[in-house]
Amino acid sequence: MNGVLGSNLAWLLRLLIQVVIVIAALIYVPRRRKPTAAMAWLLLIVLFPLFGILFYLLIGNFRLPKKRRDEQARIDGIIRETVRESDLEIMDASWPRWFQRVVQQNEDLTGLPASRGNEATLLGDYQGSIDAMAAEIDTATSFVHVEFFIVGWDDTTRGFFSAMERAVARGVSVRLLADHISSAKVAKSKETFAELDRIGVKWAWMLPVMPFKGKYQRPDLRNHRKLVVVDGRVAFMGSQNLIARHYDSEKNIKRGLMWQELMTRLTGPVVAGVNTVFLSDWLIETGERLTEHVPAPQVAHSSSPDALLCQVVPSGPGYPTENNLRLFLSLIYGATEKVILTSPYFVPDEAMVYAITTACQRGLEVQLFVSEIGDQGLVYHAQRSYYSALLEAGVRIFLYPAPYILHAKHFSIDDDIAVIGSSNMDIRSFSLNMESSLLVRGSSFVQGMREVEQHYRDVGRELTLEEWNREPAKATFLDGVARLTSAVN
Repeated sequence: MNGVLGSNLAWLLRLLIQVVIVIAALIYVPRRRKPTAAMAWLLLIVLFPLFGILFYLLIGNFRLPKKRRDEQARIDGIIRETVRESDLEIMDASWPRWFQRVVQQNEDLTGLPASRGNEATLLGDYQGSIDAMAAEIDTATSFVHVEFFIVGWDDTTRGFFSAMERAVARGVSVRLLADHISSAKVAKSKETFAELDRIGVKWAWMLPVMPFKGKYQRPDLRNHRKLVVVDGRVAFMGSQNLIARHYDSEKNIKRGLMWQELMTRLTGPVVAGVNTVFLSDWLIETGERLTEHVPAPQVAHSSSPDALLCQVVPSGPGYPTENNLRLFLSLIYGATEKVILTSPYFVPDEAMVYAITTACQRGLEVQLFVSEIGDQGLVYHAQRSYYSALLEAGVRIFLYPAPYILHAKHFSIDDDIAVIGSSNMDIRSFSLNMESSLLVRGSSFVQGMREVEQHYRDVGRELTLEEWNREPAKATFLDGVARLTSAVN
């Protein structure tokens, strides 16, 4: 075989392989995927066939293993049956009809009903919220359930760990769940979990990536929830992780970065919903059904005129649909006066962009609070790629000042409805992360959130369209590229 013929055959073979890869990608990639995500994957595979197909094989499956999805469905069935037997009826004819539909939608998707007679307070002080959780643990007589995306034992959390130790010494059952990938990579993580072992806390990894132990799923499918439940009578949930404000990261310390958070303390029937999220995750990760030996608390309903309607809305790849995205879209479309959004990582899909810009076109006041700087380069630039369209539509964008990362995740509509939790308004939180959101109806709670939002305005600054139009082309080019990559999920 001469050299020319050999070269031609090699070229034909490479072309054939590339054609086969592209055809296979066209068949398999778009299945159960949004068009933008499918197009991003196909572009990657066409431009870089070998790398693209290997990358797709590694993280292309955005769903949890069938066994885990089946278990989540089974648990949801148990929750629905329990709710049905309880014969809870919370719908009120005085509510707007669209809001009644949203509450029903949430229950249909998750099994968790809304409840009345709740009280909630907002906690925006970083150390103060951790100390408040520790103080409640010191009152525990039965059980303490702790679940965080990131757990670290350091000077900031030492009091929390000490409170858990004292609870264990009193005979209280203390259990903790931590996301495997995110907590294991934190500085001195071995010392953190050795300390949990020492003080007698029962703990388990969430979504462990341990292929040699038969525990594996797409590595970037993570459990991003943050919650604490004490005795079933008080709960905390929100955006804050159980770690120092700089995440014990040398890179963050060098940059002077500090995280700004928002948590909420809850009492009333809604605490059972928060605890159900923990019980479900514990059952899936350990196989232990705690409801068989965790006593049901006697929950008091608040009779205050400011008592709140609350509903916990878990979401994530364990569900067949994006529960949090559907909640957010429903509320934005239901708003009649204002929509105020706060998200550290704002990388919306087309549906969210349309909902927000449509709100502007309907004459609503729409505001967005984000950080002036970013801690994740690709996400930061992808987020910036939406500023032009939002500003042109009439959205007012406020930038929280460096060196803080505004990590709080909440939004409010009109004067009596709000959401707070662990979910960002980005494609990752909608599709890949397990999240927990809290829907709240009550003007007193929203008034508290208005005070938080005013603080953001006072310390930050507003980004104008005129200023944004002066951004250098190099920066906006990077924004566009990052936006393309954000669709790969």
